[in-house]
Amino acid sequence: MKRLVGAALFGVGVLLAIFAIGLPAYVAPAVTQLPYDLEKSTSVAEASGAQFLQIKSGQATVESGALRTTVEVLPRARQTKDKMTGKLEGNAVVWEVYQAVRRVDNEELINAYSTELALDRRSGAAAAWDGAWLKDGTDLAPDYSGQVYKFPFGTEKKSYLAYDRDLRRSLPAEFKEETTINGVRAYRFEQVVPEQQVHVAEESVKLLLSKFAPGATSGQVFYRTTRTFWIEPVTGLYLDFRDQPHKELRPNVGSPTVLLDADFRYTKETVTSSSNRAAENAQKISLVTFWLPVILGVLGLIAIVVGLLLVLRGPRDGAARHRQPEPDQTPVGARAGAAGAADRDTAVLPSVGSEADGRPPSR
Repeated sequence: MKRLVGAALFGVGVLLAIFAIGLPAYVAPAVTQLPYDLEKSTSVAEASGAQFLQIKSGQATVESGALRTTVEVLPRARQTKDKMTGKLEGNAVVWEVYQAVRRVDNEELINAYSTELALDRRSGAAAAWDGAWLKDGTDLAPDYSGQVYKFPFGTEKKSYLAYDRDLRRSLPAEFKEETTINGVRAYRFEQVVPEQQVHVAEESVKLLLSKFAPGATSGQVFYRTTRTFWIEPVTGLYLDFRDQPHKELRPNVGSPTVLLDADFRYTKETVTSSSNRAAENAQKISLVTFWLPVILGVLGLIAIVVGLLLVLRGPRDGAARHRQPEPDQTPVGARAGAAGAADRDTAVLPSVGSEADGRPPSR
């Protein structure tokens, strides 16, 4: 019986060991990449005391006040199925993204953009796709590269290239420290975009010059910013985000005019929802990639060892348990002689209380 139990335990142990190896090798890759059916997400950032350009009815003015920017990410499963072909098939997903910047006091729209791009399912970086587009009032192609709306699964403590929409290229975002956001582990990255000229449509430049530098014949718009990303490293999701853009018009005649100076930061509600979502997803990934393999591996090892011990010890224990008593090998005659000798020895002794001679026992 022990041999059967031992063999069964050994088989279960081997099976558990196979599962322990298979989970990180085959299941983990499936949970550490962007799914096709990802739900829509919304993030909101606000900047108080901002200076910003507002154009209404063809008139440009520089205003002051609080701004709110809302970014909506809409994963497109249908477009992914239809448009991700060749090397992109199975490796990239299509997202549509919409951003609107509004005044907090009256909800007036300040600017907006929309885009469609492909993202690598594992790294979260922009995938090379000629179908990408970006509508933001300029005539420039998006040229997406680097991290755009997400960091990689398994984000490391190193620099990553992050995309800048105004410059149409990616620049380094350097790792600064490990910290926590709402109790969730976070890696903080910082991207410093040095001041440089940005492309602005010619008609827009003429409008700005006519308002802010009437005597100028030409001008350029210069831009700089510092971005801070707080990233949950297991999922690569944003926990918090800060952007400090500054833009100004520099005419060939006259003084510069600040067109934008703001400090955007995720709202508390966005940080809370982002932290909860990232923590939940990180736990699921850690369970599949680490805890389950460890638990199954330990249980499998125990089952294998116990099974082997039962199989190896089983035959000896069984033989001992079922062994019959050995028969008495003494010759029959010898046994009889021994019995007679015992009787003779007993007869030598005086009888006490014996009734053999018909007399009562002596008092």
